[in-house]
Parts: sequence; structure tokens; C-alpha cells
Amino acid sequence: MSLDVLLLCVYLYPSVMALVWITGGIYYFFHWEYHYLKKYPDHKLTLRHYPRISIMVPCYNEGPNIEETIHSLLLQDYPNYEIIAINDGSKDDTGARLDKLSEANPLLKVIHQPNQGKAAALNNALQYAEGECLVCIDGDALLDRNALVWMVRHLLSTNGVGAVTGNPRVRTRTTMVGRIQTGEFSSIIGLIKRAQRIYGTLFTISGVVCAFRKSAIQEIGGWSTDMVTEDIDVSWRLQMAGWNIRYEPMARCWVLMPETIRGLYKQRLRWAQGGAEVCLKYGWRCLYQGKLRFWPLLLDYLASVYWSYSVIALLAWRLVTFSEAPTATQVLTFEVCGVLMIFLCLAQFLVSILIDRHYDQGLLKNFLWCIWYPLFYWILNIATITIAVPKALFRKPNQPAVWESPDRGEIFRG
Repeated sequence: MSLDVLLLCVYLYPSVMALVWITGGIYYFFHWEYHYLKKYPDHKLTLRHYPRISIMVPCYNEGPNIEETIHSLLLQDYPNYEIIAINDGSKDDTGARLDKLSEANPLLKVIHQPNQGKAAALNNALQYAEGECLVCIDGDALLDRNALVWMVRHLLSTNGVGAVTGNPRVRTRTTMVGRIQTGEFSSIIGLIKRAQRIYGTLFTISGVVCAFRKSAIQEIGGWSTDMVTEDIDVSWRLQMAGWNIRYEPMARCWVLMPETIRGLYKQRLRWAQGGAEVCLKYGWRCLYQGKLRFWPLLLDYLASVYWSYSVIALLAWRLVTFSEAPTATQVLTFEVCGVLMIFLCLAQFLVSILIDRHYDQGLLKNFLWCIWYPLFYWILNIATITIAVPKALFRKPNQPAVWESPDRGEIFRG
């Protein structure tokens, strides 16, 4: 492959992916989403019956947030549910706060266990869960009071739905890093899930807010305790077992995200490593077992890895040949692709804001911050993927995955 062709591939990849996400998001919105927004403008839905739900909340050092999270769950507009909070060996006062809350609220059960990680906490709660539907949220998240009915409606269907991923919305917006992530969750993550839903297979649920058919989780043996990202792993295992996953934008959940570059990098490196681990573990099986529904996901992932290492290689080559002037073809390629990327970036944000304004009324206020996120996203993507793939390749097998307290910013109140 000539250098000019490689440069063209590097420049065009972000634009091609943006175009895929835009078209997928638009199709999903008008094919599925718009009907429900028009029919239920207040987001209140009535079900034909209400199966029992077990809301499982794994907690590790969530003392400052857990009371607000539990209170949001107690206000759910759903008549038949229980709450199971799992204190995973917290070093702060999370356990004491949970015990006090359970004394005043009979809906709340509290389980205490040594620190074993989020997957182990969910497996432990599964043994106590009475519901036929499971809803998992993080210990620092606030679930919208109508979210349960919108997720359960998918699990009541007869089309083999085993899991539903909700719509996380960022509530830490006091710094530039926090504000531009509102753009990521709309123009990138939200559009990606819509586009992937079109071709039938989702790379991952959102671990911060998701629902499962209990029988589906039991069929695959629960959550894997040796994977860095249990949410990506459980998504692939469910779909490989023949279950479908749905995206439900009406199921909003307000989440805390890192507001420092270091905290965001550590979080995204873990996500990237988790994606690499899953593709390494299940990718070949999907290929030789003829699971065609996974091929678009694998192609997308392999393209992103190839692109990331190609960018690193080109930057290294440019440093070595710094004195050499670029050719006219290279300059023209850069200019054309640059204009195309700017146009698609603006189109991407316009589409995402027009769609997500139905769920996040404060999104438009952060538009000037959001337009910088695509550049920030692709740089972060290169940095994390190039490091995460070797980490996944050389990680010891069957090593338990435990968690660290994440970096969180100040809560957005406006």
C-alpha cells in the first residue's frame, strides 16, 4: 500500500464512521423512536402487566452518593419491584449508610461482601433476586422515575430480548472535560447504539443502566468475574447464546463522569482494554462458528485498531522525515478530508442535538463545548486503543477484575 493510499485511509476513517452513525441514528429515530415520543410526550407508559423487578446496585466507596441513588429508586413509577444494594467491601461508610437506609425502607435489601469486583457483586445479588427482570445501575447514578417501564416493555416482548440498555446522561458539567462529554454521549455513544441496533448487534450495553431477563442471565451463568468490563462481556455472551439486545432512549439515567483528563483517560483505557479482551476471547469463535451477526462489530473494531496504529506509525514516520516537504497529493488529500470532517462533525452534532433534546433539555447550552469532542474523542481513542490491545494480549488469564474508586466531578445542578 502506498503512502498516499494509507494517508487517505487514515484521514477518511473518522468521516466514514461519522456518516455511518449519522445515517443509523436518523433511520432509528424515524423508524422506532419518533412514534413513541409523539405518543408519549410525558414519557409515561402503561404496561399490560408489571412483572417483578429486582434493581441491583453494586456499591464500592459510594458514601457521598448512595443515599441520593437509593432515594431516586424509591421514587420509581413502577408498582412491583425490590432494591438489592451490594456493598462490595467499601472502605468508607457506604455499608453503614446502606444499613440505615434499609431500616427505614422495606423495599431495600443490603448485602455485604468482601471486595471482589462488580461482576461478583451482581452474581451475589442474583442469588437473592426475586424478580423475573433484573435492572442494574451504578451506586452513583440517578434513575429517571419512568425508566423501568420503558426497559421492561422490551423484556415482555416475544422476540427473544434478553437485555435492554438505557440512555445515560452526564450530570457532571462544571469543567470543560465534563461538558464536552455531553457531546460524546449524544453525538457518539447515542448514535452508535442506534446505528448498531439497525444491523442487529450491539457491542455493549451501558453498564450504568441496563435491564435483563433473569432467565437469560442464568442461562449464560451470570457475569464473568475475570473480565475488565463485565458489561461488554455479558453483552457478547448473551448475543452469542441467541438473545437480542435493545436500546431504549426513554430509559434515562443521570450519571457522574470524570472531569479530569487523567480520570477520563483511566476510564477509557479500561473500556478499551475490555473491548480488546472480549474481541480476543470471542472473535475467532464468532468467525469459525459462522455467527454472521457479529461480523459488522468485529470489522468495525478491527478497523479502529488498524486505524489507531496507522496514525501512530504515520506520526512516527513524519517525525523521522520532518525536513521533507509533503507532496501536492498529500496536501490536497489533507485539505479535502479536513473540510469533509468539519462538515460531518457539524452534521453529527446537529443530528444528535435534534434527537436528544427530547431527553436532555440542557444539551444545547453545552453545544460550543461539544463541537470540540470529535477531535478530543479520536485522539483519546488512539491513545487508549494502542495501549489497551497489548494490555489485553498479555493480561494473565482468569485474573479477578476488581474496581477502583473513579474520578468524579462536581454535580451539575442547573
